[in-house]
Amino acid sequence: MKLLYSIHKYDVFMFTWLINARIYSNLTHFCRYLSKTGDGQLYLLAIGALYLHEGIESRCLQAVLLAFLIERPVYFILKNGLKRHRPEAALINFHSIITPSDQFSFPSGHTSAAFMMATLLGYYFPLSMIPLYCWAILVGFSRVVLGVHFPTDTVVGGLLGISTALFSLGQL
Repeated sequence: MKLLYSIHKYDVFMFTWLINARIYSNLTHFCRYLSKTGDGQLYLLAIGALYLHEGIESRCLQAVLLAFLIERPVYFILKNGLKRHRPEAALINFHSIITPSDQFSFPSGHTSAAFMMATLLGYYFPLSMIPLYCWAILVGFSRVVLGVHFPTDTVVGGLLGISTALFSLGQL
């Protein structure tokens, strides 16, 4: 329990530092839009494009579908099993910029899905890997800036997304 408490203290310190940084107010407007790119519509668009271009035989499409079939339930079980409170519920006198879609924060589902898609699409389209990973990092960062996640929520979300993608690739 001491380790978890130490991690939480570090998380709160990093979160508070970011929220109090001078650049914070300039970031929030940009981060609202950036966070929305991880809401899911782009994933459906990518799945549709892969299906239209290559059909159901597409290895990339099969990997994406398998990864989502694994990642979403694992994410849901972790989030609702661990029940870590979001910053607004955990910190006194703090209000997040946006209203999250659910109650708990660990791990970040936006970050998990973004890193999963970045890994999968980057594997099949190598020239896009660096921009995709930059985008995934920014999605995770935006969730912290908007006040709905602590930093470790996004780190673990990224690890969940990458490991799910690698598992999916290994199965095909």
